[in-house]
Amino acid sequence: MKSTSDFLVIGSGIAGLSYALKVAEKGSVAVITKREISETATNLAQGGIASVFSEEDSFDAHTQDTMIAGVHLPDEKIVRMVVESGPQAIRDLIDWGVKFSKNDDNTYDLTREGGHSQRRIFHAKDVTGREIERALVEAVQNHPNITVYENHIAVDLITEAKQTHRRIRPDRCLGAYILDIEKKEVIPFGARITVLATGGAGKVYLYTCNPDVATGDGVAMAYRAGATIANMEFMQFHPTTLFHHQAKSFLISEAVRGEGAILRRRDGTAFMAGYHKLKDLAPRDIVARAIDNEMKVHGDDCVFLDITHRGEAYITDRFPNIYETCLSYGIDMVKEPIPVVPAAHYLCGGIKVDEWGESDIQNLFAIGEVSCTGLHGANRLASNSLLEGVVYGNRAAERSLERHCEQPATFPGIEPWDSGSATDSDEEVVVAHNWDEIRRSMWNYVGIVRSNKRLVRALRRIQMVQEEITDYYWDFNITSDLIELRNITTVAELIVRCALERKESRGLHYTIDHPETDDIHWKQDTTIRKQF
Repeated sequence: MKSTSDFLVIGSGIAGLSYALKVAEKGSVAVITKREISETATNLAQGGIASVFSEEDSFDAHTQDTMIAGVHLPDEKIVRMVVESGPQAIRDLIDWGVKFSKNDDNTYDLTREGGHSQRRIFHAKDVTGREIERALVEAVQNHPNITVYENHIAVDLITEAKQTHRRIRPDRCLGAYILDIEKKEVIPFGARITVLATGGAGKVYLYTCNPDVATGDGVAMAYRAGATIANMEFMQFHPTTLFHHQAKSFLISEAVRGEGAILRRRDGTAFMAGYHKLKDLAPRDIVARAIDNEMKVHGDDCVFLDITHRGEAYITDRFPNIYETCLSYGIDMVKEPIPVVPAAHYLCGGIKVDEWGESDIQNLFAIGEVSCTGLHGANRLASNSLLEGVVYGNRAAERSLERHCEQPATFPGIEPWDSGSATDSDEEVVVAHNWDEIRRSMWNYVGIVRSNKRLVRALRRIQMVQEEITDYYWDFNITSDLIELRNITTVAELIVRCALERKESRGLHYTIDHPETDDIHWKQDTTIRKQF
């Protein structure tokens, strides 16, 4: 069995679905998603989407805020392009049915988050991502040219070089091998244009506020196919994740601090004034390191986020989801501070792409968190991620339609998946054990504060696990668990190698061996590419 389409989209978050809607008028679209269509990081996003809108704001201000948050590593041309595309991105979302929160006078209720100098965050209470995902899913499911394949997981990209067994530069993407999880069958999905919109890689770490699907699949597949990967050392740790033994990494939105919440020690002392002039509204990398330091210095297992001074009526209206979730764990944020800790949240690096979202493999695009566009630099500014997803969904669609017109009328043949002599495994415990070892090693040695010694130790352990996975991968029939393990191990290696490469501290990469920021030698991307 095989499938072909004009456009193959792997991932069903804001980037992938907005892209699918943009290209669907010109051809057939297959959307691959490894769980249900709404099980995405987009769906969990609480805060909102940043865009200049008020008269007090400006594109210059948003650009400057993004450059400062990214420690001047972002590409200013890209930043300005994305920022200036913001108002149209908001209009597109509204046209697709997204309902953003409004004030009593019917104006949009713009909020502010850490690192922003103005109120420019469009939101839907504290479930913005859920509202965006709802509208996009509804639009996609109602489009006759889009077919959604749930419970299908990408195994590897299909490229011309792999098909012909020749060295080809630049290589060309022809689609991907996809595992139908329920039928346990690998299907070749051929496509004229392939788009990776697979999201991030938070599950590489033991503690994360990402959904279970965030296993770095797109980055790992693109790396194995020969695409350039960049800035993998910049994993953003969200400063405020709910600390409770029963909670599964529930994120407390940046907007809570944006609306006046204060970080405190266990004894009630506010501490952020000692770390940054913006105090609790400092960029995420600074807040996460501050919390990490406070916990280590005072021997505490968490800090506390206090918004009780805003009062019950405001808190329950503005943050209904956070309020109800905390209350379900016995924490009344109206009356008491919320215990919080940092957790792996957002990958600022990824597949290196141009201003249209195209990688250095022809006809392979990467959009959203899986990509490295030049927007985020060394640290993502809050709520720029959803903006990037819509903007690059649109730009990649525009360039894809041009590429589509250039393709030959006949589609190249694709070899079927060859499982060789692989058999079903009866040792799933091996996968579970290796998964746990990788995630613990990354948390312990490649976290918020790093050293060369810790990084080398992590790399050694990763390489040992990779040897086991290689043997296991070829001896047994693949499963979704094995695919994800293979991918998080690949991504873990890329993060460590990029971290070892950068001989400075900048943004999300802080190393005690090189504590200073070195603009002379390191105001540049770190890149890595598989050698064949």
